[in-house]
Amino acid sequence: MTYPISQLSFTGAQVLRGGQIAAGDITVTGGYVSDDPAAANTQLDLTDYYVLPGIIDLHGDAFEHHIAPRPTAPFPISLGLAGTDRDAAANGVTTAWMAQSWSWEGGTRGPDFAETFLAAHQAYKALMLTDLRVQIRCETHTVDTQDRLIAAIRTYGIDYVIFNNHLDEAVDMARTHPERAAHWAARTGRSLAAHMALVAAAQDLTPQVPRHLCNLASAFDSLGVRYGSHDDADGRTREYYAMIGAKICEFPTHRSAAALAKTWRDPVIMGAPNVVRGGSQAGNIAASTLIRDGLCDVLVSDYHYPTLAQAAFVLADTGVIDLAQAWAMISANPARIMGLKDRGTLAAGRRADLVIVNAQTRQIEGTMVAGCWSYLAAGVAHRLCQTHQDFRLAAE
Repeated sequence: MTYPISQLSFTGAQVLRGGQIAAGDITVTGGYVSDDPAAANTQLDLTDYYVLPGIIDLHGDAFEHHIAPRPTAPFPISLGLAGTDRDAAANGVTTAWMAQSWSWEGGTRGPDFAETFLAAHQAYKALMLTDLRVQIRCETHTVDTQDRLIAAIRTYGIDYVIFNNHLDEAVDMARTHPERAAHWAARTGRSLAAHMALVAAAQDLTPQVPRHLCNLASAFDSLGVRYGSHDDADGRTREYYAMIGAKICEFPTHRSAAALAKTWRDPVIMGAPNVVRGGSQAGNIAASTLIRDGLCDVLVSDYHYPTLAQAAFVLADTGVIDLAQAWAMISANPARIMGLKDRGTLAAGRRADLVIVNAQTRQIEGTMVAGCWSYLAAGVAHRLCQTHQDFRLAAE
């Protein structure tokens, strides 16, 4: 769907450009950032606001809650995507990867559902306000679906895959917290015994996994897919994945994994909720610690979009890094890692993906994607109305 593109000059704001936040003006015309204020037909006074690059979220699974707010109450995927789209926009996200599992678990995390989700996502693309993409979270022990996964990635143009292995977690949970393991099993309609039988069957494939991962890595290289690993527990695990080309280190659970990644110059990704909550809910290393030590490049929403922007302010308030550096962790850095040269910074000729934040409340009041409003609220909406410009919101 095509929406009207704004021709606006934002004045009086604190703007993040060139790695610095300073008072200045910024012009949006033809869907891009421009250095020519005369190209805009309207000026919008944004005194007391920040204008910041649009947020680029490399990993989020909040979409699962939009599709199935309760495990036994699923809704059409198209409805869930629409809700995710608006949730992302309201929280300043302009580009986002939804982390869809491809797992031996089955249910909403199995290959059957993943293929259905990918088809629904493709059908929804024409309606998107946010640039929603899909990251595949591939369980390492899905050896028998290798050709099927490669075909899905080729068919749907998937550009990002993360490897993870939850088998050890499943075994440990069944031994130490059987009630939690039973809940995990129930989510896919199985008894705990049936679930553990599936785990054992997957474990039997362990000798085939190294070749399987190398085959996938070779296919990903030929298709231009970026890939990495999830929940690396130590440096040895990170090195294992790095050696097959899985360079992105997502959610390392201990410092040694992140340190090894940086030694190899591999990007490290952590969750914004970890920063906002003051630590990991699972008892793993705190994201702020890695950031302070220079061992983290990017923050992602994980399961909660609002924490992306708030994490940047928390890092600045606590003196870990300044706001410009913190915001780069959710804009310029992810753009660089994913090779998105048209966004991530507010430079002339870049896509007009931007976020307007109330400097006092720190609430997002405007989001723009390629020069179109995807979200508009409160004070910014009032100021825009006062310009008497004949405009329409992208969400209409």
